[in-house]
Amino acid sequence: MLRGRRISAGVRSGLVGAGSTVAVFGLLALALVSAPGWPKVRRSFFSGPRMWAALPDILRHFLVNVRVFVLVEVAVLVLALVVAVVRTTPGPAMLPFRILATVYTDVFRGLPTLLLVFLFALGIPPAFELDRPWNSAILWAGVALTLNYGAYVAEVFRAGITSVHPSQMAAARSLGLSRAQAYRFVIVPQAVRRVVPPLLNDFVALQKDSALIAAVGPIEALRSASIATSKGFNFSPYVAAGLVFLALTIPLARAADWLVRRSDARRQ
Repeated sequence: MLRGRRISAGVRSGLVGAGSTVAVFGLLALALVSAPGWPKVRRSFFSGPRMWAALPDILRHFLVNVRVFVLVEVAVLVLALVVAVVRTTPGPAMLPFRILATVYTDVFRGLPTLLLVFLFALGIPPAFELDRPWNSAILWAGVALTLNYGAYVAEVFRAGITSVHPSQMAAARSLGLSRAQAYRFVIVPQAVRRVVPPLLNDFVALQKDSALIAAVGPIEALRSASIATSKGFNFSPYVAAGLVFLALTIPLARAADWLVRRSDARRQ
């Protein structure tokens, strides 16, 4: 009897939720298509034939975004973890390194990402007269993204490390582990598990910001959409590029939400 009531209550809740969702989104869609200028907006931004025509080139150049994202993500994880460990390691001998790590995070978090891309991609190669392949705009734009996001992710790792109770370090040292071994085998593994959800959120943002490399010349998905737009004076290719980015960022965002729920359930 009780189980049947629970099932019926669950079905009723599901139906109410589905009905309210359809009603809200239906009203929003109706308000949009009823706007006086909607036909012009639809022709300018949501032209199916133009989106479809631009999609193959956008997908082909989106591989550039994916490569930059994957390589920068790996570099960010390594750099951020090193910076976080340095900032949380006590002792007078580590003071200059802690100062350098603090200055790095303050500077590279404070500067706009696009400015860093310009400084590195357009400033480093001519300053050092670099030859191929070291004068690649994609390479130095990736370095700029790594340093920028490394500063943000380092603070995420530092928060995770400081959230581990000091008794964990004391217990590890009492077992004969050095401080480096305690960080490697005890502190860092616990910290990383705690900060996986915010890390995924940062990497969702990184995937979007990989489009900033277009500002220094390389053709990626957004630049490909810009080229298609300039040919037909229609903005629909930009919408197609946005949908391609959403196809990758939405699953990442849902994965982050799932990890948050799992982490909350585990703590409870």
